[in-house]
Amino acid sequence: MFTFFKKKPPQRTSSDQKQDSSMEGLLKKCKLSSDFTSYRYSEECPYYIHYFKTLVDGKVLHDHVLPHIIEGEKGATLFDLQKTVPIDDSEIINDAEKAQGKLLAGNIGIQCTSNMNELLLIPAITLEKRAVSLPEVEYSVVGPKEAFVESLDANLNLIRKRLPIPELIAEEIKVGRLSKTRVAVLYIKDIADDTNVQTIIQRISDIDYDNILDSSVVAQIISDNHHSVFPQMIDTERPDRVAGVLSEGKITILVDGSPHALTGPTTLIEFFSAFEDYFLSYPIASAFRLVRLFAVFFSVISTAMYVGVLTYHYEMIPQNLLNPLVASRSGVPFPPIWEAIILELTIELLREAGARLPTKIGQTIGIVGGIVIGTAAVQAGLTSNVLLIIVALAALASFTTPVYQMGNVIRLIRFPFIFSAQLFGLMGIAFCFAYFLGHLLKLSSLGRPYLAPVYPLRMKDLKDSLFRLPIYMQNTRPLQMRTASPVRFETKKHKEKKPDIED
Repeated sequence: MFTFFKKKPPQRTSSDQKQDSSMEGLLKKCKLSSDFTSYRYSEECPYYIHYFKTLVDGKVLHDHVLPHIIEGEKGATLFDLQKTVPIDDSEIINDAEKAQGKLLAGNIGIQCTSNMNELLLIPAITLEKRAVSLPEVEYSVVGPKEAFVESLDANLNLIRKRLPIPELIAEEIKVGRLSKTRVAVLYIKDIADDTNVQTIIQRISDIDYDNILDSSVVAQIISDNHHSVFPQMIDTERPDRVAGVLSEGKITILVDGSPHALTGPTTLIEFFSAFEDYFLSYPIASAFRLVRLFAVFFSVISTAMYVGVLTYHYEMIPQNLLNPLVASRSGVPFPPIWEAIILELTIELLREAGARLPTKIGQTIGIVGGIVIGTAAVQAGLTSNVLLIIVALAALASFTTPVYQMGNVIRLIRFPFIFSAQLFGLMGIAFCFAYFLGHLLKLSSLGRPYLAPVYPLRMKDLKDSLFRLPIYMQNTRPLQMRTASPVRFETKKHKEKKPDIED
């Protein structure tokens, strides 16, 4: 028999640890990567050049840095080179850990033969980013047509263009042990509540995660209730929406590499308010908002009502409707619950397939698949045509939700209502509704009530909730934001009528 012993790793001595924390150890570690460049221009040149070629702009290196390095004479120092290079924000560092972060952020490191323990770090970052394009998720017919991109600096530019005030504060935090992702917290000083600002900054600073890939990861980590299906922060790709909520006293989170911004604290009603509503007249905007709320309610309970009524409450169906309903189900071999589940799952499969395929193919799959499968299912006797109409209308109603995350929630919570209707009929629907209502009453967004201004009731905030009143009546900011400056503008109660111009 052979006995295998696990070889113990060699013990790290204090000299090894000291070398790792020195400039020599840092450069040795960086040279293990194939995209790291380190060289000396000539034997007479007193400077060594170190940089990651995938992070550095070559034009900056060759036009503004190398000519001054070539002209360097023996005995020159990093301070002499810093004075001649025409690039701002360069600095001399002797801390290896700080120098590592600068090199990995796209800086050129210059080392001098007179002092090898210092690095002159010159910013030469190359930014690969796409151009600002149209919003895809929150597209609107009326209003601006700009959307965020993956560059944090470009997104800050889009917001500052709409809010050119020094009171707009952006506090940057690096999050992620591996990714070192830049996260910016935006708020307007003297308007936003300090408690809300400190709550978000503290939660982001406490994040202990290795890789932050997108703003949605931050939203999941800092949310009040991690087990709730309801989103507790609004995810938006529109700079105009961000500028609007910042002026209301809310806080925005931007993550480098993500084309979406997070805004909060938020309420449930805001997820059904499209920002396009503020570009329309208030009667039209209010009507559209009420239509969305009705559509969501219909989408959630329509299929469950069909299952509950056909299973337990036939007496509720009018006589004129009962005969065609029985005729449509005469050849269906399944009970209403299985009939509904089959159709709901079919709709979800079509929707998921259309979302994952390329745009043109996805549209074809959605249209052709829905028509062919729906018609074939009715003709084969697997489902009734009445339920097919109800499920199709419910699917269309769920698409009216302006915020994509809330649309996913509406798709999901339909199934608990369907199963409850199968078990207890209309009473099961009532029980399920009471459960979700109790959950929403306890839910909060960054410590603020999720059902405001309905619960707790705030009459002043109802002017922009279920419906929207005229702009001249929106002179105060939401009370639940606890803003330092609650008044947005002064309104004149009496307005003198100007005399008519005489011909």
